[in-house]
Amino acid sequence: MRRSLPPLLTLLLTLFVSRPAAAQNYDTVQVRTTALGKGVYMLAGAGGNMGLSVGDDAVFLVDDEFAPLTPKIRAAIAALTPKPVRFVLNTHWHFDHTGGNKDHGDAGALLVAHDNVRKRMSTDQFIEALNRAQPAAEKGALPVVTFNDTVTFHINGDDVVAFHVAPAHTDGDAIVVFRGANVVHMGDVFVSAGFPFVDLSSGGSIHGVIAACARVLPVLNADTKVIPGHGPLTDRARVQAYHDMLVVMRDRMRKEIAAGHTIEQVLASAITAEYDKSWPGGRERFLRILFQELSRK
Repeated sequence: MRRSLPPLLTLLLTLFVSRPAAAQNYDTVQVRTTALGKGVYMLAGAGGNMGLSVGDDAVFLVDDEFAPLTPKIRAAIAALTPKPVRFVLNTHWHFDHTGGNKDHGDAGALLVAHDNVRKRMSTDQFIEALNRAQPAAEKGALPVVTFNDTVTFHINGDDVVAFHVAPAHTDGDAIVVFRGANVVHMGDVFVSAGFPFVDLSSGGSIHGVIAACARVLPVLNADTKVIPGHGPLTDRARVQAYHDMLVVMRDRMRKEIAAGHTIEQVLASAITAEYDKSWPGGRERFLRILFQELSRK
């Protein structure tokens, strides 16, 4: 199921966490819909990929990108069903996954997320790796229902299970499993076309990313469709390759640090050589963050 990555998408993947939202031209963004079976879809515009369940009961949305895209997201959903969005589940707190919360909440959707998502959105945040200050969200954008471990939605003839994983991309990550449809949305714990962004300032950890992938892999089979936080729709084999690559890179970086090498020496080396083609984008940021985390005493 792995697909080639268009050059523009590769560029966006490289830049998505480093450009201020205001710098983006939303007028040119198209929200693309991919049918995954049994009323489940993947929506992709700008920012984090979205998951969608449509059926007799309600419209259930996973993540909602940026506020300026809400009309386009609604139009994409309206092409599938006349029903309004009833539930929005955020996979984590970052602005490119929660930007439309207030719009959907004001329209009557129930906002759901892990406890730490509401905590972080309730106060000013600073994403160190991006040098980005993120002010506290408006009250109407905050999750109304939060969970600390697992929550299940029995909806549209499916059991949709969201479960928290230990600090990985952030400290509030949730994996969403559409059991009947055999679809899994992994949020930014997994990106299918580049090295990961581990947000240390939001409680993230490379160890948690690896552990989260290891936890999810038994849930997946050869037919499971995997929605990544960013990048093309993919499958179990790609998640396995991602997990294995991260284990190798963690071990290599530990050796570099033990040898007394600086981050500049690591960046100038061929430490990621066999992965650069398969995982384009985000190399320098990934290595700097990995070096920073593993250098901690």
